[in-house]
Amino acid sequence: MNTTTTPARGYKVFNPDLSCRGFQFEVGKDYKLDGPIEICRRGFHFCLKAAHCFSYYKFDSQNRVCEVEALGVILTHDKDSKICTDHIRIIRELSWQEVLVVANDGKNNTGHSNSGDSNSGDSNSGNRNSGDSNSGNRNSGNRNSGYSNSGNWNSGNWNSGDSNSGYRNSGAFCTDDNPVIWLFDSPTNIRVRDWENSEVVRTMWDLLETTIWVDSSNMSEEQKDKHPTHTTTGGFLKVKTMHEAWQDMWGNLTEEKRRLFTSLPNFDATKFEKITGIKV
Repeated sequence: MNTTTTPARGYKVFNPDLSCRGFQFEVGKDYKLDGPIEICRRGFHFCLKAAHCFSYYKFDSQNRVCEVEALGVILTHDKDSKICTDHIRIIRELSWQEVLVVANDGKNNTGHSNSGDSNSGDSNSGNRNSGDSNSGNRNSGNRNSGYSNSGNWNSGNWNSGDSNSGYRNSGAFCTDDNPVIWLFDSPTNIRVRDWENSEVVRTMWDLLETTIWVDSSNMSEEQKDKHPTHTTTGGFLKVKTMHEAWQDMWGNLTEEKRRLFTSLPNFDATKFEKITGIKV
């Protein structure tokens, strides 16, 4: 813990009535405490980084966030940007749209602490993740460092199981980095590395979108009722079902592109429809 008297600005989260731990605040006013302060025990607390505030407060648009300044004695936290002071000024209140900007380094995020874009979870450094703490892209599970994983703790890619460091493993604790893949519940002679470089995979990677940002102006009344925070966020991040994602992609494919899928080894039209919702 460090002590200073140099003024510092940051962010503080309040209850909907602009109170915090029983103390009532007002925007534009200064507040002072007499006597010694102690971080996490006595004093006015805030964080230099907006994202760190939500380690202590729920990420909820009903809560209010203000820009504040410490003007007196300042104690700093060793683990994050938390600050304790005996003299605080409440400078201004932020709109929720501003909160989404300052709490994320990326864009179009509905979570917080994201350095990537279009994440609906929290603490993602990649893009288009619906889970939390992913450093790769398009993961629906949590704590994946690869991409397109639906399980958890995978460091490889396209794994549907857990704790796999290889590729496209559906079990757990698999290390094979180039296994033979199965298509339509039957084995093939295709190795994962070849599959990943195929035009089929490139097509899915480029065009199969599982999330999409919907601006308020394009939202239906039902969507507005379901996502009332759109008035402050400017829209919402829609997570598509797999059928929706496939139907949107399939309608934009040429006949030649569609044949890439229907000519796959072991192709089964019934199973294809069950997974994608596409009848061929």
